[in-house]
Amino acid sequence: MPLDEPGWWYRTDPGFASAALSPAGAIYGWLAKVRFALANPYRSRLPVLCIGNFTAGGTGKTPLSIHICGRLTAIGRTPVALTRGYGGRMRGPHLVAQDDTAADVGDEPLLLARSARVVVARDRADGARAIEAMPDAGAIVMDDGLQNPQLVKDLAIAVVDGGRAFGNGRVIPAGPLRAPLPFQLDLADVIVVNETARGTGDRIAAELKDTFNGPVLRSTTAPAGDPGWLVGQRIVAWAGIAAPERFFSMLAALGAEVAERVAFRDHHALTAEDARRLLDLAQRHNAILATTEKDVARLGATTGACADLAAASRPVPIQVEFAEQDAERLDALIAGALRRAG
Repeated sequence: MPLDEPGWWYRTDPGFASAALSPAGAIYGWLAKVRFALANPYRSRLPVLCIGNFTAGGTGKTPLSIHICGRLTAIGRTPVALTRGYGGRMRGPHLVAQDDTAADVGDEPLLLARSARVVVARDRADGARAIEAMPDAGAIVMDDGLQNPQLVKDLAIAVVDGGRAFGNGRVIPAGPLRAPLPFQLDLADVIVVNETARGTGDRIAAELKDTFNGPVLRSTTAPAGDPGWLVGQRIVAWAGIAAPERFFSMLAALGAEVAERVAFRDHHALTAEDARRLLDLAQRHNAILATTEKDVARLGATTGACADLAAASRPVPIQVEFAEQDAERLDALIAGALRRAG
């Protein structure tokens, strides 16, 4: 749902605004249930592994989708990612190409395309059929879509932010949930609690083990590659993602001297004015511009100040990491889904 995330979504006492919007949230949640009840989902001949979340906003599902594409490749299955392409104009099915831009397909497909082929399709069943036509496709990795009833899923993984969890526990627009939580828990086969640091998801992981019947795994968002260049480096950090503070905190924890933090709304299309502001800040602070890979992908094929910003910004790639025991459990769940799908 394309709206700015209200701060009171994640307050223990959200106040009047959330209470006033609760009837609208009840309708939104009811419609989600009706959509599933009336659906006639398509059963793909390929295994479908879905990575989604229970809430609006970022939890780390796209990095996990990339991780699972890597796991599938490692066992000899060729993954193809399937995504709605939020923010792009193409309805699809469309195979993401090298010359596509974020305006065409959205920013997350461009990020996914660095690890696997990606099909953008508003109609996920049509997208699955397009992937089935690829002779070497071995599995469909559905990035987002836990609440989408168009496809039968062989493994449904829900990612939960270990720090923010479910906020006030109410449904959009009264809170961050995409549908009532008990209904959504029934949609998931496994939950991954994604932590900014080990232990930050202890509380929500313990709660989920009492309320969810399936496995609850733990992951950590960590920098990919060598982040040593950040140690002692003065930076201006900027990001247009759902939870920018999580990214900024990671940079500080890696030893960067964060002179200024600039956050935009998720999927924000930067203007020339935005770009000039960031370039000026870097010059004023005598600092390097640091951002996410997703933000750099969004700047592809831009010109003028935005192209200058893309050239001046150093992306900090991130990845999902699992402890050995949870990595083995995830591999077993993937293997089980592949067997069930035949």
